[in-house]
Amino acid sequence: MYGWETLVLLKHLLEEGLTKTAIAARLGVSRRVIYHWLKTGQLERDVSGALPTPPRVMVPRATQLDHYKPIIQDRLAAYPELSAVRLFDEVRAAGYPGGITQLRDYVARVRPRPDPEPIIRFETDPGLQAQVDFAEFKFPWGKRSALLVVLGYSRLLWLRFYPRQSLGTVMAGLDEAFRYFGGVPRELLFDQMKAVIVADRRPAGGKLLENPEFLRFARHWGFRIRACRPYRAKTKGKVERPVSYVRGNFVYGRGFVGDADLDAQRLVWLDTKANRRVHGTTLEVPWERFERGERATLQALAVRPYQPLVLPAAREPHPRRPSGAPVVAVERRGLGAYRALLDGTDLAEPLVEVAV
Repeated sequence: MYGWETLVLLKHLLEEGLTKTAIAARLGVSRRVIYHWLKTGQLERDVSGALPTPPRVMVPRATQLDHYKPIIQDRLAAYPELSAVRLFDEVRAAGYPGGITQLRDYVARVRPRPDPEPIIRFETDPGLQAQVDFAEFKFPWGKRSALLVVLGYSRLLWLRFYPRQSLGTVMAGLDEAFRYFGGVPRELLFDQMKAVIVADRRPAGGKLLENPEFLRFARHWGFRIRACRPYRAKTKGKVERPVSYVRGNFVYGRGFVGDADLDAQRLVWLDTKANRRVHGTTLEVPWERFERGERATLQALAVRPYQPLVLPAAREPHPRRPSGAPVVAVERRGLGAYRALLDGTDLAEPLVEVAV
């Protein structure tokens, strides 16, 4: 079925004197179709008498809900978060005889949408803050958690991959990060990290409860603990965005032999790529911005390593003797045998076989 516009163009090309073969090639139709239209007179009839089909206008259909829509609109204007189930109960009490499906669809269309809360970007002073977060990555040999630390002013990045997200991991990672930076920022911002934050009662007017061991760790290094309020992780964007950067620029498409190779490539990538590129927000190289304006503002490193009170020291598992160990000959002699050795006499005590 060819449209009205095609027929008009066909007539125009015929009037210009083009051959039917050329017209067929231009329009992408066969010559048989053109001969058929000319022979039967359909071309003249369709072009002269037919007009483009007007677009169909959808006429709203009356529904059982129409009479009760003002009630729904008034209620939503006063209470925008009223559920469709609650509104259904109210209009049914007013006499609405229909079902909840059309009411739910209507509420979804007319419910007021509040403007999204603006996210205000703020730049931190040099040496003031570092943001800390975990991110999970999957490798052929298992899942690993990357601990990321980003200095807020210069965007200097440190990260390392660990087998688990524990308090010991956080403290060991921060110890290494501070030494990488050559100093300590005055505060660290976390996103409700379970190893650090025990409970956050600020939404109910309470306080932030930190892990006591980590509080002692913070006093040792001289930084304050700060935490994003629940469901407000966007205030920690300086470390959220590097997570995507690490996935796309370091992990994705790169091969790793194991944890040792992952750690070695991590160090090279930090020093030659991540901290040497022009940052998209500051439009400066993180290392250069750090050296020029932030290194001197960091607090000095602690003079001695931190000694935890609660966390036990890691112990190597005791090696177990495998079953079926070979039996070897071991000399077991009494004290008298050594006197015989001194006297130069022959030993007559047999050897005893024991399993080792």
